[in-house]
Amino acid sequence: MPTVRTEVTEITTGLAMLGLGDLDWALAARPAELAGVTDAHWDRLAAARADAGYEPDFSTAWANGLAFLRAADGLRGRVPLRIEWKGPDKLPQVADVPADLRVDRVYLVSCKYLSKVLANLAPASLFDGPGVDGGSPRAGDWFAAVAPTELQDFFAAVRSDVGASALPALAADLDRPGRDLLKQSLARTLPPGAASAYESFVRAVGERSAARWAARLGDLAARERLLWRLLRLGGAPYFVLGSSAAGAMRLRIDTPWDWRQRYRLRAFEVWPEPAGQPVVRWQASVRDAQAGGDRTVRGHVEVRWSHGRFSGAPEAKVYLDTPHAAVPGYTELS
Repeated sequence: MPTVRTEVTEITTGLAMLGLGDLDWALAARPAELAGVTDAHWDRLAAARADAGYEPDFSTAWANGLAFLRAADGLRGRVPLRIEWKGPDKLPQVADVPADLRVDRVYLVSCKYLSKVLANLAPASLFDGPGVDGGSPRAGDWFAAVAPTELQDFFAAVRSDVGASALPALAADLDRPGRDLLKQSLARTLPPGAASAYESFVRAVGERSAARWAARLGDLAARERLLWRLLRLGGAPYFVLGSSAAGAMRLRIDTPWDWRQRYRLRAFEVWPEPAGQPVVRWQASVRDAQAGGDRTVRGHVEVRWSHGRFSGAPEAKVYLDTPHAAVPGYTELS
């Protein structure tokens, strides 16, 4: 279920596109043109509107929706007949276009407020597969696959501290109660005796994940396709409305066809980076034929348990470190 802040930003962004003039009046009107928003959602928005803590979210989202209504690249002042909010609906596979709103069944809009996350994947889908399209096997424990000895050593170290009688001898035999116990016990700090084992585990997972990814990158054309997937360039252009630490973010995201009219990939590299959890860095060097010269896009992947150490399944969270507006294929809205 989306958080209240997510509902505020996404629904308010769409609401502003309806050209109703005043935010509070629009919230009270609950327009039917904004589909997918139930009375329960409207009630939560009304409660959030009364909470001063959400004022910056309402204000930024409303300004972004108005900007899209007026933009030459957007609606050009034409009030849409229908806006559909995706809401909590989950597709059984990674969507080609990460849209939160669909405007008149034509314009696709992703709302990204203070987030640098590009994708959240099963590690095998990224490191052993083609990228973010979910084409590779997802089953199994990634940590057990790439660092079985280091995983077991780390588990043994925390097991002795938590209490051997409460946990199985092997990490592979952990059940739900055992995972919940470890999540609670390891929520803040590691036992002193487990620090060294954890460092070895982190280093092994980072190095071996990077090595498996590097071995499957393929030729330059395959790396270019991977970069498109990482940057979420899809079969249709779409828009990103949101905010970053620098302020409002209003972008048009190109298709691979658009991207190729201006850019060519020169290099794509990955490598492990020592950190408090397994991290794999990625970097692309891109030739800009229009501006001349090369541009660099950087990001990283955090490989971690989804709900705390030993609790959920391993996940690969892909981050964009380059400012969105500086990414080739991301164009500021005009």
